[in-house]
Amino acid sequence: MDSTEKGISGGQNNPEGWQTTIDDWRNTIDQLDEQIVQLINDRARAASAIGDLKHQSSLPVYEPKREQHVFEHVRAVNQGPLPDTEIQHIYERIIDVMRALQKKT
Repeated sequence: MDSTEKGISGGQNNPEGWQTTIDDWRNTIDQLDEQIVQLINDRARAASAIGDLKHQSSLPVYEPKREQHVFEHVRAVNQGPLPDTEIQHIYERIIDVMRALQKKT
């Protein structure tokens, strides 16, 4: 089977080819999800360490200027296809979870 029979552009006449392509993409997504989970946990470990330092120094967990900096940074490095607003929404949730983690430490 050549690339036109299996790929997105050429699999229209071959439903099994579409399924193979969908399965391939889903496998790719599963692998990416594993990497994302690892990175989120790495970020959580860093946030937890920062939380420990904040507690030791009697600093507040919530730092709106730092959070704004994170949002600006992720929007600046975003190359799509997600728009900046969607990236920021994802990071708003990530930061909420990290802040809760810092409060527990």
